[in-house]
Amino acid sequence: MPELKRTLGVWSAAAVSIGAIIGAGIFVLVGVASGLAGPSVILSFALAGFVALFTALSAAELSSFITEAGGSFIYASRAFGSFWGFVVGWMQSADYIIGASAVSIGFAGYLLYFLGIPPGQVALIIASCLLPLALMLLNLKGIREAAGANNLLVVLKIIALILFVAVGGSYLVAHGSSGNYQPFFPNGLSGTLHGAAVIFFAFVGFNTVTVIAEEVRDPKRSVPRALLIAFLVSSALYISVSVIAIGLTDWNILASSTAPLETALKTATQNPFILKYVSIAAVFATASVVLSSIFGASRALFAMSRQKILPERLSRVSEQGVPVLAVVFVGLTAAAIVFLSRGNLDALAQIFNFGTLTTYFFINLSLIKLRWDQPGERRGFRVPLYPLTPLLGILSCGLLLVFLSRYAMLFGLVWLAIGVFVFEVRLKARSEPA
Repeated sequence: MPELKRTLGVWSAAAVSIGAIIGAGIFVLVGVASGLAGPSVILSFALAGFVALFTALSAAELSSFITEAGGSFIYASRAFGSFWGFVVGWMQSADYIIGASAVSIGFAGYLLYFLGIPPGQVALIIASCLLPLALMLLNLKGIREAAGANNLLVVLKIIALILFVAVGGSYLVAHGSSGNYQPFFPNGLSGTLHGAAVIFFAFVGFNTVTVIAEEVRDPKRSVPRALLIAFLVSSALYISVSVIAIGLTDWNILASSTAPLETALKTATQNPFILKYVSIAAVFATASVVLSSIFGASRALFAMSRQKILPERLSRVSEQGVPVLAVVFVGLTAAAIVFLSRGNLDALAQIFNFGTLTTYFFINLSLIKLRWDQPGERRGFRVPLYPLTPLLGILSCGLLLVFLSRYAMLFGLVWLAIGVFVFEVRLKARSEPA
């Protein structure tokens, strides 16, 4: 059976998940969510993080005793058998690939803006296609090299967010917020909850480290630690940024800005270096998300291929310990989706949400089933307040699925039907005598 190389420590593993979580969302989402919730967007971030925490805790426990590559695919396979495992893996792989395509479009938009290139459709599509292809080539060099590049991107964007909090916080301590926190609920509690629903997807990606668990040293200890470190770091940065942004600028101004962090920071400083660095950090953020998505998608395909659910060629590993064909497939497919969608970011984002929620739903469900089936299994981490925590995770994911657009639901069901067909074809091929 082909195996991957265990080269990542706990901090590099955590950086993979931080890279997947903190994308361009925080650099623009503060404005969008502020328009819905007003100053209570601070509470929206806290609520969204609290809801996402249910699934993060379930994933942490599962990763503490299941250390194969594949993440939720492996968990669902262990809990419910090969069919449901394939369904989850099929949705998870599409989720990563479509997410990489969507974020590549966001990356291209930011890059063209900073380079001063007119953001026409042709330029946008070309730049969007080049990013996953370039990061695909980086992945082929090996997990150590790709993780090193990801670590650098993660550090750069974390520095930008800390810089925003430090400069903005110092200004607020010295001058006050001019009453920007009042009224705290201008659109009522419903506005706060609506803002939380939008912000929830800014926490997506924390489980990426579970998908690459087979490349992490001492995974039973390191993977759950890395997952929770990534989640806590991201949550702390998100909430801190929202507190400072609202304190610096009226929420109505933030809501109408296409670069809300830069808009807010101009209240505290006119230093062009600081302003541009915080703004350009969105380019680092989007690039690291795409890189982490290629990690996740290729390892999910590798895991399914190794179980002979997908063609076995996808599980071939190079001398560098890389599933080469899986990585190439992900990179080319992500670029092709950008091209075929003509850079339609809204459509891709809606489809992405369906796959994410389906994956998270099964992570929580798998934990409950495996607790029942394998009560004596030694676990390096246990979910607190079990079974309430995974049950709340199932409920929250189910509710958010209901509120997705019809377009997202339709595409998700069609993709699911295609997956069932592929599974049946592969099952029949395996059962026939050679």
